[in-house]
Amino acid sequence: MEEQVATRSKKRSILALSLVFGPALFLIFIATRGCDHRFKQLADYGLVKAPTFSVYNHKGKQQLSLQDYQNQVVIITTLQTTCPHQCGLAFFPLTQNLYKDLRTNKRKKLKQVRLLSIVVDSLGRPVSEAEILDIQDMLRSCVEGYDPELWQLVRADPTVFYDLTNNGQKLIVKDAKYFGGVSYNELIMLLDKKNHLRMVLNGHTEGMIRKMKEHLALLMKQYDKERAQKQH
Repeated sequence: MEEQVATRSKKRSILALSLVFGPALFLIFIATRGCDHRFKQLADYGLVKAPTFSVYNHKGKQQLSLQDYQNQVVIITTLQTTCPHQCGLAFFPLTQNLYKDLRTNKRKKLKQVRLLSIVVDSLGRPVSEAEILDIQDMLRSCVEGYDPELWQLVRADPTVFYDLTNNGQKLIVKDAKYFGGVSYNELIMLLDKKNHLRMVLNGHTEGMIRKMKEHLALLMKQYDKERAQKQH
């Protein structure tokens, strides 16, 4: 009886989340599954494809593709030119929680993780190189220990990265309830070392930023387990 009550409660929770996020239920479905640490590994939602794009990192400007990041775990976000004051994501939790973890563990357990932020305007549209360099200057001044090798900026059409569908649900949704009227302004994607999508969350709140940290930890534990199995 208790198990049936718990099951009904969980279904109601998922339904409530679907009413909040509407057509973008796909990302909530992933999120609610991944939050349960009884799962030994995150689900695999398929390959994320993106053509060559401009990257601004510790080497300056480079032309790369997601294939260049294979064997690395990649976190993808957008970053508006109106940041840090007006952002689709919870900017300061992103910097003080998620990015801080990457920075403090860059030579340890998270050394193979990169944060890629596609710089866009407030409506989610691509921007000029000059605007990207302005954002890079902002990160240097606002983010403690900003490291362009860890947190890289991208100039590209964001819809190429977020053009994903699962069970008939699209990640790209246009609705006034989202920052700038588009869902991807608020989304964080977690890609594994093969460029496969393993998690996507709405990063508009500090709580969801912390959830992404948890999911990243689960993915890294999966790799630790696989490595240990190969050694035996």
